Amino acid sequence: MLTAALIGNPNVGKTTLFNFLTGSNQYVGNWAGVTVEKKEGFLNESIKIVDLPGIYAMDTYSNEEKVSKNFLLNGNVDVIVNIVDASNLDRNLYLTMQLKEFKKPIILVLNMIDVAIKKGFSIDYEKLSKELNVTVVPVVASKHKDIDRVIDLLKKSDFSNIDENNYNFNSEKETYNYIETVLSKCTKQSSQANKSATEKIDSIFLNKVLAYPIFIGIICLIFKITFSWVGQPLQDLLDSLVNNSLIPLLHSALASSSPWFSSLIVDGIVGGVGSVIVFLPIILTLFFCVSILEDSGYMARTAFLMDNIMRKMGLSGKAFIPVIIGFGCSVPAIMSARTLESEKDRKLTALLIPLMSCNARLPIYALLTAAFFPKHQGLVIGSLYLLGIIIAFLIGILFKSTLFKKDEEPLIIELPEYKIPELKSLLLHTWEKGKGFVKKAGTIIFSISVIVWFLSNFGFSGKVDIQYSFLSNLGHIIAPLFKPLGFGTWQNSVALISGLAAKEVVVSTMGVLYGANLSDLLPKLFTPVTAYAFLVFVLLYPPCISALGTMKKEYGNKMTIFSIVYQISLAWIVSFIIYRIGSLFM
Repeated sequence: MLTAALIGNPNVGKTTLFNFLTGSNQYVGNWAGVTVEKKEGFLNESIKIVDLPGIYAMDTYSNEEKVSKNFLLNGNVDVIVNIVDASNLDRNLYLTMQLKEFKKPIILVLNMIDVAIKKGFSIDYEKLSKELNVTVVPVVASKHKDIDRVIDLLKKSDFSNIDENNYNFNSEKETYNYIETVLSKCTKQSSQANKSATEKIDSIFLNKVLAYPIFIGIICLIFKITFSWVGQPLQDLLDSLVNNSLIPLLHSALASSSPWFSSLIVDGIVGGVGSVIVFLPIILTLFFCVSILEDSGYMARTAFLMDNIMRKMGLSGKAFIPVIIGFGCSVPAIMSARTLESEKDRKLTALLIPLMSCNARLPIYALLTAAFFPKHQGLVIGSLYLLGIIIAFLIGILFKSTLFKKDEEPLIIELPEYKIPELKSLLLHTWEKGKGFVKKAGTIIFSISVIVWFLSNFGFSGKVDIQYSFLSNLGHIIAPLFKPLGFGTWQNSVALISGLAAKEVVVSTMGVLYGANLSDLLPKLFTPVTAYAFLVFVLLYPPCISALGTMKKEYGNKMTIFSIVYQISLAWIVSFIIYRIGSLFM
């Protein structure tokens, strides 16, 4: 088995080449011990392709660089396939020079040759090959042009011998000086080159006046597509199929079985797992849109635009997209954080995302604000969204100064050429993410749903009404914790517990437990102050099981437990402060 390591800078077309080489014969996971995506596939039964993380250098500064270095040292690599941007060789070849230190044969794939030509570059491939002692192959990966040459080289093991030269560069400057000398012999650029399409587009998209309005418009468009035009309607359709077709069918099929078994299957397993599966259309739609931003080259621009703002929270600009997605749903937001290169950014972003008010909390907001703030409902709900942003900003500053104070990293990013994304690549990337969501979140939900069903249907005397169940007993135990916040009844406690399964369940649980019309009953249970304190607690306490399950799979048990503990503590403290201050004026 020949093992080829595919490596290059971000945004040089590495994923497109990997997808073409491996097709459907690829597997995605995480490298052992770190949340860095691991992709490997097979060109045929005798050639394995390992797609290493996109990096700019091999200085073991980030986990991505450490993963790449360790694999090249210990992964029995036969050949390195180094893909570079042909229109930006002076920057990309820095990594190439570092790869030479591993004493492996190198195939240097010059991608985006068409862009280089439009910029007026002419490259002497044979001379470049001799100067660098590598096999040089020019391609246009997005159009699948000349990729067959790479395939032939791998199949025939026809690539350059190991470069035994010892370059011994003492500094980064020396490396770049050498690269400049090589390129002066092998490349020329016409002084008559026309302004590229990318430069023309950036003159608008990165314009000082227009950049942020355009950016906000694109984000709004993604939300519209995901949560209004495509994703949400498909989710509603799937939800209807599950709840209006599948569940009634199961009720009929299980009519002759024992009630507890029917309840376990329908309410526990299907109801719990079904609540996750209905997220799939939104997940797929959202990742499809994000993939378009990534593959088109615009995602790098968003990081550039938002870097100064996000940096104050201890994050790079790239973290903005997952954070903003959190307003729709925490699950895809946490999953999309894996696209960030820095492990510190991934972890800090995942810890802050649940503080963004997701759509699932809206039914709770609508219920209580309609009852207590009917004339200012929009203002009150808006204040909750703003409060989440402010607290996330403050927590980001706190974590930046404590947990991640030694992990400050500069934003190093290439602004790639704009290109039309390849549909096959978009669909493959979207499906891999969607499949991972079902596999990861679904298995956690399955087990937790059975536990929740059991706790709400059984007590010490066996099958009982929910008011005498283990869940009710648990509510009575927890209720004293909420009394200092003004809403310490066991029913409210149980509703908040059930909200861990899905935030929308808080409203339905309260309706079942209180056994009356909530709109009429709420003024007897809450005051405006306690109602707002309750809403703040709902805003800040841990997200649903789907999000926690995703957090666990992406970042492990310790970080998930930390996230739960810090959010419960944060929700209690902020709610307590609001209740006490509000009580002084009411």
